Amino acid sequence: MIEPYAPEMLWLIIVGFFVAFVLAFGIGANDVANSFGTSVGSKVLTVRQACVLATIFEIAGSVLIGYKVSDTLRKDLLDLSMYEDDEYELLLGCLSSLLSSALWLLLATFCKLPISGTHSIVGATVGFSLVCRGTQGLRWTTLGMIVASWFISPVLSGMVSVAFYKVIDNFILQASQPFKPALRAMPLFYGFTVIVNVFSIVHNGPRLFHFDKIPLWGALLASFGIGIFVSLMVQIFLVPYQRKAILGSLDQSRKDRSRGVSFTFGGSTDSSRDPSPRPSRNMSAEDLHHSSLPMIKEGNELSMPSNNEAAPSTHSAQHTYRFSIGNTTAKANGYSLAETTLNNALIGGSETQKGTDRQLGLPGSGQVTPAYGLSPNSSAVPLIREKLPESLKLMEEGGNGKASGVDDEPVEVAKTFSFLQILTAIFGSFAHGGNDVSNAIGPLIAMWLIYHDGSVRQASETPLYILLYGGLGITTGLWLWGRRVIQTIGEDLTKITATEGFTIEIGAAFTVLLASKIGIPISTTHCKVGSVVFVGLVSSSSSGVDLKLFRNIIFAWLVTVPAAGGLSALFMFLFRSFLL
Repeated sequence: MIEPYAPEMLWLIIVGFFVAFVLAFGIGANDVANSFGTSVGSKVLTVRQACVLATIFEIAGSVLIGYKVSDTLRKDLLDLSMYEDDEYELLLGCLSSLLSSALWLLLATFCKLPISGTHSIVGATVGFSLVCRGTQGLRWTTLGMIVASWFISPVLSGMVSVAFYKVIDNFILQASQPFKPALRAMPLFYGFTVIVNVFSIVHNGPRLFHFDKIPLWGALLASFGIGIFVSLMVQIFLVPYQRKAILGSLDQSRKDRSRGVSFTFGGSTDSSRDPSPRPSRNMSAEDLHHSSLPMIKEGNELSMPSNNEAAPSTHSAQHTYRFSIGNTTAKANGYSLAETTLNNALIGGSETQKGTDRQLGLPGSGQVTPAYGLSPNSSAVPLIREKLPESLKLMEEGGNGKASGVDDEPVEVAKTFSFLQILTAIFGSFAHGGNDVSNAIGPLIAMWLIYHDGSVRQASETPLYILLYGGLGITTGLWLWGRRVIQTIGEDLTKITATEGFTIEIGAAFTVLLASKIGIPISTTHCKVGSVVFVGLVSSSSSGVDLKLFRNIIFAWLVTVPAAGGLSALFMFLFRSFLL
């Protein structure tokens, strides 16, 4: 043993706190932002409101359910008995774990790899332990359970999401008037989510709040009581408000459309039913010279002619947006990168993809979008191909008949589920705080307790203030960098329908919450990607999922454990060589 609060260990604690904050900051700048992206995009929440809610529920999750995951990482994964009287060495090992995880996060972000922070921490812990104690220093049963959960969790998350999607599809979307069952289902969704969250907090909860003394029947009674109360409040207050707001919005849209069709020429807008249109000037040759009018080129290309086509004296790049006509069997549901040619140089894909990939939406200016890696290691991974406009569907069908693919969901149902995504975003943020915050600061908690107790046994409880510190790091990353990710994901990107987004988010959050309660450090990214793939397959068959991108994500996941482990082993080797 060492003396508690030994002065010679203080520098390690200070460095550990700093590195853990950087790691939490990186997680907050990426994953947290994705929970509220769709709610911001549907205008249900502002960016500021989304950040405030994320801050509250990330910290709440880390404090109320995060302690179990941190206990697994700091006490159950390693055989601590092998570090008796070697507290300094274990402190260096935990610091190696934090350093390698933070460094790998930065490298992966630079290389646009969608990695998992959970994989990094577990791999780094294994790496330094192999250097210090070889294979004897690990508890292989715990490690096997963690690795197995990485394969089970995306499947479980996908199955939960598919179950919700099937219920919604059969009882709401297929109904003759889907808006009515959608409103009736709103209190049930709120009640279910509240019951699950309250039970996860109260049953065998944190000792700090004496929740561990509450029996099972008490936890069930509290969960169902609060859930039923919330359902009644939603039915009494929220459902009428939503009905009035959505129907009012639809009535206003119909009134706007009934006023006539507007045409724009130059700087003037005229209405076909306006008896006294404002003066409009004719398009002159000079207007044509300076304007960029779209024109359809051979091969189904929509081209924006550059100035140098009309006037050879100017030099401006030409932007061509290509809509390939291959792969006509693909269902029209989902997500895809854009394909743009700039001076005939392909940006969005290789030349070999021209005849097979549908590509939409990349700005010709070269502006970076999330699909191009703004949030590369986040859970908002573009796996589902984007739904094509009806005109392009008809072009692919040769201009005859109705295009294949599922019909769009009714507008009023989409608005209802867009509002419900506030619920799933809060649920996901709470679950993320309970799992990923603990992953980021698990080694830091171990360092602090060794410093506090003077023993590798770490008998003390996980301190509340360190969980709050991890939550602070994540929310700082959210407010400084994540705000842009929220806005870009929500406003610059159209991903999937509101009902699909709801089922994906609630399935992933449910799985992460369950794993956090058990104490298994799983990946939030894993769960969300699993839900995206499963829902994409069910709603639009395999052609609706970008399997090539999915393979790239799997590769990034597989690389993470050995990469983080190798970096951690390197740091530990250097520490042992120069500091021990």
